[in-house]
Amino acid sequence: MNPRIAQTSAPVLPALAERWSPRAFDDAHAFPENALRGMFEAARWAPSASNTQPWRFILARRGSESFAKIEATLMGFNQMWAGSAAALIVNIAELSDAEGKALPWAEYDLGQAVAHLSVQAQSEGFHLHQMGGFDRAAISESFELEARFQPISITAVGAIGSADNLPEALRERELAPRTRFELDEIVIVRD
Repeated sequence: MNPRIAQTSAPVLPALAERWSPRAFDDAHAFPENALRGMFEAARWAPSASNTQPWRFILARRGSESFAKIEATLMGFNQMWAGSAAALIVNIAELSDAEGKALPWAEYDLGQAVAHLSVQAQSEGFHLHQMGGFDRAAISESFELEARFQPISITAVGAIGSADNLPEALRERELAPRTRFELDEIVIVRD
């Protein structure tokens, strides 16, 4: 049995059971032109409050100036592995519209869009790892984002590489069994 496939208590879609967050990416893998289009199409069709679609994405392929800018903002362990991903994606929430009206569900809606993107990517054989450890102000400055656009997370995407290429502390985490809370710990039933 593959230890990376989630052992679920009820059947789920294969793309969900097989999804995990690797740190070992194949640093020789590159995406052909338009290979990531399906991921972004899935994100585009995510639900959003009042159909505001308050998400934006910066896609940067390894070797590009934009990739280097994003990689330079990564913090901690993220700097040790994320540069091997074939691409980095900055996930951005539009916190207010052009007239200044707050979009209070923007971050939630962005999360749904990123989840759709993730499931589509997994179903296409790509792997992703979400990161929160980065300098948001540096991203905003590097890409000249208006104040109403807030970088929320960064996604590394690519093909799986060898865990042997990771530093020992990260290798252990990469190979450790997957765990989750049990359903009765997260679902509150009130009848």
